[in-house]
Order: sequence, then C-alpha cells, then structure tokens
Amino acid sequence: MIVVTGATGNIGRPLTQALAKAGEQVTAVSRHAAPMPDGVRHVTADLAEPASLAPALEGAKALFLLLSGDLHAPEARPADLIDLAAASGISRVVLLSSQGVSTRPLGPTRVAMRALEDALRESGLGWAVLRPGGFASNALAWAESVRTQGMVAAPFGDAGVPVIDPADIAEVAAACLLDDRHNGGVYELTGPQVITPRQQAEVIATALGSPVRFHELTRAEAKSMMTRFVPSELADDTLDIISAPNPAELRISPDVERVLGRAPRPFHDWVARNVAAFR
Repeated sequence: MIVVTGATGNIGRPLTQALAKAGEQVTAVSRHAAPMPDGVRHVTADLAEPASLAPALEGAKALFLLLSGDLHAPEARPADLIDLAAASGISRVVLLSSQGVSTRPLGPTRVAMRALEDALRESGLGWAVLRPGGFASNALAWAESVRTQGMVAAPFGDAGVPVIDPADIAEVAAACLLDDRHNGGVYELTGPQVITPRQQAEVIATALGSPVRFHELTRAEAKSMMTRFVPSELADDTLDIISAPNPAELRISPDVERVLGRAPRPFHDWVARNVAAFR
C-alpha cells in the first residue's frame, strides 16, 4: 500500500492515477472527499493534525508527503508526520520539498523545509526528496481573469524561471516510490526552458485562439493576493525568487530526464491539456 497526501491536487491526482495504473494499492489522502480512480481507497485527514493521518498509514509501505500551506507556518511541526510514518511501519517517504532549499537556503520557509529534509534523513526510513521550482499550474490563478477579462495579471512580467509541469513531478514521485534505485536521491525538478509570465500569457492566448493582455501587478498587490492562500513568509520567499531569480534558479536541471528517460514537458504542453480552464 502506498499513501499519497494532497491526493486531489495538481501533483497528487496524477500520482495517484499513475500508481493505480502500475497495479499498486493506493490510499489517497485529502481534507475533503473527492472522486478517485477505481480501486483507490480514500481517507479524509488534515496533516496539520498528524493523528488524523494514522488510519491512512495502517498497513502501508510508502508515503508521498506534500505539505499544505499551513504546515509552512512558523508554529507548524511537520516533522511529527515523519515520526508518525516511522511509528506506523512506513519504510519509505518521498518528500515534496522546494528548490529554494538549495538556491536560497536562508529564507525562513526554506530553513524550515531543510529541517524537515534533515529529519527525514535521520529517521532511519528510506527516502527521496523532490525539489521542484515554479509550477506551470500556478497559471491556473489567472483562469478567471482570462475567462472574464481576457487578461493575465502578475508581477515581474519579464522575469522568468523554468516552470515544471506537475505531471512530471508526479511521474518522478512515482518512480521514487516504486524503484529502490532512487533511495537517498535528491532531485531538482525544472521545466525545459525559462519562460516569463508575459510569455506564458502569450502561450495561453495561442492555445485559446484569442488575445490575452498582460497586466503587471506591483509586489504589494501580488503579496496581498498570495496571502489569501499561503503564509506571509512563504509569499515573500516566493516573490523574492520570481522577482530576481539567481543563476541557480535559472538553471535547467537534468533530473527529470535522469529519472524518467525523457525531457520535461514544456509549458505549452501543460496549457494544451488544461486550456478548458481558461475558456
């Protein structure tokens, strides 16, 4: 049995599907009930309350751990989840971390995530760590404004990073959960090219076959929007990166191809699969 947290999200959903397709027994964990692939067990749990995860871990051999936004808050104790996994008999944890752990190690949320990585390394469990950069799926934040106004609103329109398709993260996670060769691996996951928000808007417009204008937000405006969903510290860390990515954050990592034997998917592939969200 493999347990997937965040199972209804942009990574957890394709990961659950990939594991089920591979013939694995899967327990999908999310805060709310949701449709699941045939044969997939669903358990409702809130990772901010680690004890609620215990029923999902019974009889499981591996865990994909994705932290929700509130587990990045200063008072959170995500290492308790590692302890719970070990006490429950889990033998392997694949942790979704962040590229910023290596590229900006002094940011407050990066320090906390590095501490969680270290707790996993010291747990005695098998482990792998995934460190993705920016997600292609962050573009879904623009879906409503594209549908209603034909507009993308974002800060730092001409500062790009090599965004990663969440489906590629899911496939790498599946490989790490299923293949012992990835035990102890730390994988930095990026897309195949640097792309700016303004260029992303152009890709969406091409897919729609209709114009999409770009409106540049101030940093303050962007932070106000982000803090509806994530802690202020995480919003600031993210804005620091996307405003002025450093050379390490602009680097195209070989790790997706190293694990999957193919290049990562470009942004326009993600848009083609998700264009209905923008119509």
